[in-house]
Amino acid sequence: MTQAVVSLGSNLGDRLGHLRTAVTGLRDVLLVASGVYETPPWGDPDQPAYLNAVLLVADAAAGPRDWLDRARAAEAVADRVRDPERRFGPRSLDVDVIAVWSADGEPVRSADPELTLPHPRAHLRAFVLRPWIDIQPYGRLPGHGWLTDLMSTEPVATDVLDLRPRPDLRIESD
Repeated sequence: MTQAVVSLGSNLGDRLGHLRTAVTGLRDVLLVASGVYETPPWGDPDQPAYLNAVLLVADAAAGPRDWLDRARAAEAVADRVRDPERRFGPRSLDVDVIAVWSADGEPVRSADPELTLPHPRAHLRAFVLRPWIDIQPYGRLPGHGWLTDLMSTEPVATDVLDLRPRPDLRIESD
């Protein structure tokens, strides 16, 4: 059984609807979903605020590439368009594979430019780390350490001040 942490973000169109569509597409492998956070854009400030969440998923047959394929499929359903001129620009849905663990619980490492594991910038992103803590309070980002420790490092410690929990928004049905 492999497990993966997947982050979701949307700042165009029906932001919550796009997150929910991603959850629906991963429902068969979903273990738990974080709360929703509203966050300022990261890396390109000239765009609307994001809604972000993190999922823990598991599948006996999935390898790292399978998680990437599922992430891209969810983005396609939301009509994600990649603008090569704006790497961190607005998007209907962004689904990133943050970390993957093998069936024996070992972190999977990959230097493949298409799927670098763990995600090379996750340790710098409050919008990934804070929701992840919702679902794994004692979680560790492979190669970087405890999530709670990463929250006190810069730029995360500054960025987390701008995250707004949205308990009024749910991405899972009851």
